[in-house]
Amino acid sequence: MNSVVPFLDDSLVPAVRGFLHSPADPNGDALILTHGAGSNCNAPLLVALGESFAANGYIVLRCDLPFRQERRTGPPFPGHAERDRMGLRNAVTALRKTVAGLLFLGGHSYGGRQSTMLCANSDEPDQLSGLLLLSYPLHPPRKPEQLRTQHLPNLRTPSLFIHGTRDPFGSIQEMTKALQLIPAKTELVTIEAAGHDLGFTTKTKSSDLPQLVVSSFVSFFR
Repeated sequence: MNSVVPFLDDSLVPAVRGFLHSPADPNGDALILTHGAGSNCNAPLLVALGESFAANGYIVLRCDLPFRQERRTGPPFPGHAERDRMGLRNAVTALRKTVAGLLFLGGHSYGGRQSTMLCANSDEPDQLSGLLLLSYPLHPPRKPEQLRTQHLPNLRTPSLFIHGTRDPFGSIQEMTKALQLIPAKTELVTIEAAGHDLGFTTKTKSSDLPQLVVSSFVSFFR
């Protein structure tokens, strides 16, 4: 039976805090997942993904970014994004202490964007085997001219993008064009009629979505 326990590594600054899913039948690989600007690591989508990936043998760490550790509500401050990326780097360091297999990083919206920026600017690009990016925030809603693509030509980590066809942060056409900037292997999986939440909310949860993400992930990275 899979287990979920609180996770804390305060030997690192900023500390790594969240929950660890341990699979009953581990495959040796692990995934770190983090949240968007308005959420935390207990977001229903992340919890469901943690459970689904663990059921498929992956150790999963759901962690709060530093800005969320400091404030229970409210978005991150733009000037503190580098600290959030340091938090992701520390999560990789903390999990690598116990994981000998492949290590993947990903997140929803803001968390996914910071993951791509960490990898694009990393001095150790081979430390991670891949990225899982849920609803990448390509631009602010209704502001398609403000593209967040400057770092993508430096992203050399294989990346799987999961994106709703009604996401106001970027259309499928815009995402397809943006992925052409990435020199690494990429794939875009579309979720029909879904918005930025990928159709997985507290009120309406798509039971098929977590397994679809896991299946796409396994297919892409294996």
